[in-house]
Amino acid sequence: MSHVNNIESQHNDPAFANIWQELKWRGLVHVSTDETELEKLLAGDPITYYCGFDPTAPSLHLGNLVQLLLMRRLQLAGHKPLGLVGGSTGLIGDPRPTAERTLNTKDTVAEWVGYLQGQVRRFLSFEGDNAARMVNNLDWTAPLSAIDFLREIGKHFRVGTMLRKDAVASRLSSDEGISYTEFSYQILQGMDYLQLFRDYGCALQTGGSDQWGNLTSGTELIRKVEGKSVHALGTPLITNSDGTKFGKSEGNAIWLDPEMCSPYAFYQFWLNTADADVVDRLKVFTFLTRAEIEELGQSVAGRPFAREGQKKLAFEVTSLVHGIDATEKVIAASAALFGNGDLTVLDERTLESATAELPSAKIGADGLGIIDLLVASGLSDSKSAARRTVGEGGAYVNNTKVSDPDAVIAQDELLHGRYLLLRRGKKNLATIEVSA
Repeated sequence: MSHVNNIESQHNDPAFANIWQELKWRGLVHVSTDETELEKLLAGDPITYYCGFDPTAPSLHLGNLVQLLLMRRLQLAGHKPLGLVGGSTGLIGDPRPTAERTLNTKDTVAEWVGYLQGQVRRFLSFEGDNAARMVNNLDWTAPLSAIDFLREIGKHFRVGTMLRKDAVASRLSSDEGISYTEFSYQILQGMDYLQLFRDYGCALQTGGSDQWGNLTSGTELIRKVEGKSVHALGTPLITNSDGTKFGKSEGNAIWLDPEMCSPYAFYQFWLNTADADVVDRLKVFTFLTRAEIEELGQSVAGRPFAREGQKKLAFEVTSLVHGIDATEKVIAASAALFGNGDLTVLDERTLESATAELPSAKIGADGLGIIDLLVASGLSDSKSAARRTVGEGGAYVNNTKVSDPDAVIAQDELLHGRYLLLRRGKKNLATIEVSA
């Protein structure tokens, strides 16, 4: 389902009269070709631009989300996007600074192309005068013979220049080295830009600043082959204020696919944003206006305990990626876990996602006494400690206080016929899964 309708056209924000200055204000410009010319180009008649995504996994992640939202901003400003999913470059692999990629099978890459195309489509509009188009570079590389590739494309690349690309240089100085396959990646990406220039008049490519060498391989190829000047824009690599890498949660990437990162976990990631990072994240990852972001910034500075900036950020980004309905379910689940909502209205998948990181235990249906539950879940160290918890009024099952230490939970109280949420005091939570 498309989430484009969740992206309002900037509330008719006058800042979009100059999209280049808007991008700079949002911190989305790290490096570019001629800035003066690019600003002039974006202020004129609609241009065609593209960004490429390689199917090296079955889902895009937060780094890709920066590019997807940048593409949407440019489309809202009237320009025409090409979403490229690399059916051929995905077979090769963009060189990483550390080690050679494992090559995936052709069938796997083809399957992942479909997944990524579906994700890209959710952020762009395919209707109207500046409708987006999806393209796949396998369409123009597969028919090309090795001889033609070397004669028509390879002859325009100088090895010395290719060796100076950051990823290539770092690999050459490592024990791993670099294969000719990955070394050739920048030629393939340059050829993509040339093909899109010829087919659609594409005049701008966007990507992360770590892709700058690959971006400029295309601008240089077009200059040499066609004698024309085109542009590239590199966005900054986003890091946290403490210098740590953004987009990781306990070592795991934050994926856009709900099967790989649940909407609940996704929402919590944004909710846990540090105060020092909130305003920058609002600029990059939401479509709120300057006035709205500045107001939230004042709240973060003056009332950090209210966490208004984090709540708004989490709501906006989760809505963009997973839809408003899923986001509202997540918020309801968050409230219900701590007694501020009805657990029984949560669907099973949302409940499982919301409780996935909690301590848990599995027990049989004959062990539903409150004392046994508290001990089995780890919320109490012993039966005597569990009795004290119940006696002090600190034991809850499915948000209902249990005051009788001899209480046994009835089968009809199980959530979805098999789950119990236990709470000790205000914040200590655990789940029980009851087997038949």
